[in-house]
Amino acid sequence: MTGPGDPPEGTPNGAPGGGEDEYRSVVFDESFVRAARLQEFSADERLGEHHSPAVKTRHAWRRLGGSRQAVLLVLLIVLAFGTAVYMGIRHPYKNPDTLRAQPLRSTVVPLAPRGVVPGATPQDLFAHSAAANYRIGAAGVNLPAVARTEHFSGGQVVAALTVAKDYLVRSSLDPATLTGGSVRPVRLLLDTGQLDQFDRSLAHPDDNGRDAATGWLVRFDPKQTRLADHDVRVDGTLSASELSPDALDVTADYTFVYAVRPVSGGQHSAPGQGVGKPTPGAASLVTVRREMHFRLSRENLTDHRLEVLQSSLQAGPLACSSQPADALHPLFAGQHAGNDRPTGTDPFARDRVNPSLCGELAPAAEPRPSHPVR
Repeated sequence: MTGPGDPPEGTPNGAPGGGEDEYRSVVFDESFVRAARLQEFSADERLGEHHSPAVKTRHAWRRLGGSRQAVLLVLLIVLAFGTAVYMGIRHPYKNPDTLRAQPLRSTVVPLAPRGVVPGATPQDLFAHSAAANYRIGAAGVNLPAVARTEHFSGGQVVAALTVAKDYLVRSSLDPATLTGGSVRPVRLLLDTGQLDQFDRSLAHPDDNGRDAATGWLVRFDPKQTRLADHDVRVDGTLSASELSPDALDVTADYTFVYAVRPVSGGQHSAPGQGVGKPTPGAASLVTVRREMHFRLSRENLTDHRLEVLQSSLQAGPLACSSQPADALHPLFAGQHAGNDRPTGTDPFARDRVNPSLCGELAPAAEPRPSHPVR
C-alpha cells in the first residue's frame, strides 16, 4: 500500500519516493528565496533584440505636419525681408539727391530802329527781309543729330530736346500765348519748382531779372497789337549736353519774325512807344531773338517738364522806354523811336539784377542767305 503522499499510481519507476531524491540537491531554503531578485522582461524584450516595433515613433515636427511648413515659410519671408532692409541701409551706392529747381534769370532788351519802321503786306515784308528763307512755325524748330552721353542714352537726349522744342513752340508760336491768351500750355511744361515764380511773373511782371513775363514767353500787348499773319518765320539751333550724371542741359538760340498790325482804334502811340502815327492798313515786322538754357533732370524727362535757367530776349522795333517786362509794345509801320534813350541806371541799387538796356535794330536789308534749311 502506498503512503499518503504518494500518487495513486505509485512512485515513478516503481522506486520508493520516485525521482524526488534527484532534486533534493537543488531545493532552496527560505532565506535564499527571500534574497532572490525577481525580474520580469517586457514583451518587447521577450521577442528579442532584432524585433522591429509595429508602430514607429512620431517626432514632434512630424506631428505638426502642414503647420511646420507654414512656420518655415514665415521664417523664410522674415529672413528675406530682413536681408532686403539690411542691404538697403548698407548699400554702398547712395541714391542721387533730388535736384532742386533754380529760379529763372532773364534779360529783356528792346531794340530801337534807326529810322521809320517800314510797312507793307506781310508777304512783301517777309520776301524782302532776312527771314525770306526761314521755315514757318514749328517746322523751323528742328532737332539736331543726337548721340548718347556718358550717363544718358540717345533716347533720353532726344526726349530732352523734344521737351525743349515743345516749350519753344508753345511759348513763341502759339497764337493764344502771343496775344495775351491762356498760358496754361506753357505752364504745364515747367518744373513744379518754378511754377510760383512763373505765376508771379505773369501776375506782377518786373524787369528785375527774375519776374519778367517776357523772360518766359513772347507776348504782345493785346490792347495795341494783333498778328497780321499767323505764319511766324523761325530759324535757329538746339543742342544738348550732359550737365551732370543726373541732368541734361539744352541750349536754344532762335530768331522769330512776326508780322503785326495795330488793333482797331489803337493807332495812337502809347506813352514811351515811339513817335508818329501808324500807317493805316500796313503791317510791320517784329524780330525776336531768344537765347535760352534749359535743365532737365531724370524726373523731368519722365514728367515731360523742364527748368528754364536763363533767358535772354532781344526784340525790335521797340522804343527804349517801352518797358517790355510785361509784354512787347512794338513800333508799327510809319513810326520811329525819336530821341528815346534808355533811362539812367543806379549801380548802387543792388536789388535790381540787371540794369535797363537798349540796343539798336539793324535796318531792313535785302534778302541774304540764312542758315541752311534742315
